[in-house]
Amino acid sequence: MSSKRKHYSGIGGQAVLEGIMMKNGEKYAVAVRKSNGKIAIEQDNYHGLLDGKVIKKIPFIRGIFNFIDSLVLGMKCLNYSAAIDDEADAEEGKRSTGEGLITALVTCVSFALAIGIFVVLPYYIASRLNGFVRNQSLIAIVEGLIRIIIFMIYVCSISFMRDIRRLYRYHGAEHKCINCIERGRPLTVKNVMRSSRLHRRCGTSFIFFVLLVSVVLFFFIRVDNVALRVALRILLMPVVAGISYEIIRLAGRSDNILVRIISAPGMAVQRLTTKEPDEKMVEVAIAAVEAVFDWKKFLQDNFGYREEELDTATEHAGNR
Repeated sequence: MSSKRKHYSGIGGQAVLEGIMMKNGEKYAVAVRKSNGKIAIEQDNYHGLLDGKVIKKIPFIRGIFNFIDSLVLGMKCLNYSAAIDDEADAEEGKRSTGEGLITALVTCVSFALAIGIFVVLPYYIASRLNGFVRNQSLIAIVEGLIRIIIFMIYVCSISFMRDIRRLYRYHGAEHKCINCIERGRPLTVKNVMRSSRLHRRCGTSFIFFVLLVSVVLFFFIRVDNVALRVALRILLMPVVAGISYEIIRLAGRSDNILVRIISAPGMAVQRLTTKEPDEKMVEVAIAAVEAVFDWKKFLQDNFGYREEELDTATEHAGNR
């Protein structure tokens, strides 16, 4: 076998209620632990906005569409996981012609709330300092710090909710599976459990990059009209998302010292949004990975494993 240098796998995921969603290219799967102990798996393809269009491959622009696609698919998978414990409701949800409309509506409302809380509110709070601080550059920096503080308060506050704590544990299981594969270890419960729960391509890191990039971009907004300043902040959010996507994409494919430095804040925040899973949670994550990704072929191609070695490892683990 080759050395255990990290190799990019291309798979990503998301924690859902009592489960994991894993995505590889257009394929995705949602694995959920039902109340009877069995693992239910839903597999499908998601093509997203402007599927196959050249514009989705252009740097800085592709991040905007990938961000929107992630929101829509994430909401769809959360809806499925919420209904999966009632199989009749789950089947009805899959057949409903209004499902796409409801998902889109909820996504839009969620996005609007996020804009209000993390863009408009920090600006409003910082603008109250105008009577005390005359330096607009300093106020712009304070606005960015307020935005980050609000985000940290939000993350910490929801972590007290029981369902969110379990969601964070499944989030940890998702990361552990990806790290296990990308570090060249067979995908067994034992190997996954000893892998790191932190990963540079995490959505938490993406959000943190969005916050940091917004500080830089909004710093240069110099207009007198209050409504225009707010409007420009909102209109620049796609630009912020596009830049942040390229940063996190680079972070997932490189391991140099600069990448480690810029990834450090997001990795630190992940200590709040990921928790250590138990073995049953890891089994769900493994099921989601195997539904969309041939990890054995990946290890053979990138780490020099022989097929019989991988078969022996999984048989010995007895985790399937």
